[in-house]
Amino acid sequence: METTGIENLGFAHFLTHTDGVGQLVLSVLLILSMASWYLIVTRALANWLAQRRTEEFLQRFWQAKSIADVLTLLKQQNTDCSAEHLVRQAMEALANKENVGIAIAGGLGEYLTRTLNNAVDQEAAASEHGLTVLATAGSSAPYVGLFGTVWGIYHALVQIGMSGQGTLDKVAGPVGEALIMTALGLAVAIPAVLAYNAFNRRNRLWMAKLESFSHDLYVLLTVKSGEQNTSSAAQGRG
Repeated sequence: METTGIENLGFAHFLTHTDGVGQLVLSVLLILSMASWYLIVTRALANWLAQRRTEEFLQRFWQAKSIADVLTLLKQQNTDCSAEHLVRQAMEALANKENVGIAIAGGLGEYLTRTLNNAVDQEAAASEHGLTVLATAGSSAPYVGLFGTVWGIYHALVQIGMSGQGTLDKVAGPVGEALIMTALGLAVAIPAVLAYNAFNRRNRLWMAKLESFSHDLYVLLTVKSGEQNTSSAAQGRG
């Protein structure tokens, strides 16, 4: 008794019978999936560590009673966090304000503003790492999978036409196998899109927090610098 062989159809059968183009499509989807999940895991871990380190540093920073205490904190500990980078660059700008030449021509406030803005921009650029890959995977994977499906259906119909057996059981199996490509494309795209949106939201909140801290830091350092200049002038007159 002749059987249709439908029970032998499936993903394994599809892999063994796909041609070079189908294998290329599968390879592209596999690479996109691996890259996406690598970035999802590493970025989630990096964001969590950055959040924890920044909170710990800010707690110690606001406990400092003077600029000298802040300098001591920076010398004693290196937490490698965004807030610390802002403080270090601001303190270096203040320490080198006499040696920067034309960069401080607009005044200390303008020079410090540019320094802090550049530091925030650097952190923003660092936080964007990997998002392009996630966006690419999320937007292109469904189309890559769809191309694989169209290619698989084309070959399935060609083989059915050559065999002369166009019954439903002969068509449904190969066409169903070809649809696996679309499913794989969606399986790659959905986690990438969700992660991209989540990381984008986190970055917006993170940048808002850093900009708020940079503003507080600017006010703190300019006020302290003004007090020191006033005190030095008073001593000079005395």
